[in-house]
Amino acid sequence: MDADVTRARIDADRADLRAGVITRQAAPYEIEAVLARFEATWGEGRGPDHSMIRALEHAGATVLVAVTDDDGGSDASGTPPYARPGELVGAALGFLGWNEGVHLHSHMNAVAPAARGHGIGLALKLRQRAICLDHGIDEIRWTFDPLIRRNARMNLVRLGAEVAAYLPEFYGVLGDEISGRDRSDRFEVRWRLESPRTRRALERSPSPAWSGADGFALVPDFERLRVERPAEARALRAASVEAFTAMARAGLRAELDESGDYVFTDDDPDRESAGGIGAGAEHDPSAGHDPSAGHDPSAGPDLVDSARPTDRNRIDPEAS
Repeated sequence: MDADVTRARIDADRADLRAGVITRQAAPYEIEAVLARFEATWGEGRGPDHSMIRALEHAGATVLVAVTDDDGGSDASGTPPYARPGELVGAALGFLGWNEGVHLHSHMNAVAPAARGHGIGLALKLRQRAICLDHGIDEIRWTFDPLIRRNARMNLVRLGAEVAAYLPEFYGVLGDEISGRDRSDRFEVRWRLESPRTRRALERSPSPAWSGADGFALVPDFERLRVERPAEARALRAASVEAFTAMARAGLRAELDESGDYVFTDDDPDRESAGGIGAGAEHDPSAGHDPSAGHDPSAGPDLVDSARPTDRNRIDPEAS
């Protein structure tokens, strides 16, 4: 077996062990439970139906599950405290695409509320990676809401993906349980599965201190802001459209700095670190159109304050 595939399987198995689950391809009898997990996250009728998931599973797409044990609950000795024996606590869905090269598009990734924050979303992503490398696919892409800081950290720092495009109003108005009537602006990320950047991230080595004159400051918990102070959330979203559009037109991409805010840079994404951002604690990308359009209600709020001194020209929503 190829050494990269072997290493990827070991990475995925270790993530399973840390999370207390087994991640694998879904069996046909589990499709109903996969659908239920997606509908519990986004609402009934907000995703693919049973027949579509069944067809994707039959075709060999990555319809993945995270289960607490693999023998129907007959042995509860290894069941984590947040789940029942044999429970399906997470699911992910991805399919192949070929725009700008063959890749897996990871579309949905959802974890049961009680199981969030334990690394299950990470385990599902690493299982996707191992399966892709085993089939000769070396890139995974997905979208996420760029205003959700913990998703940005998971995607860019913990996994080592990089922003490939800014996609304003990508899905239109979703009207789901997570986004409501908010704009569906997204960053598309590209995860080059065996790149130096990805290896550095998975080894938990520091990220570089990215160079750039401009950036955008994030709030600690945009989802909470959207619920509790919707006018401020709308203002932040409007400011981000202006900032990210200017970034894209300038041919730059967004990276996270040491404070958890964006810096817009044209640095080589694979450049070596001279002591930068540590990978930090594992966060769980549990839900969203991947996370499921990148929404992630999985982890607690990031308590890092975004209103801080800076020498970059940021749009700081807390100061506007």
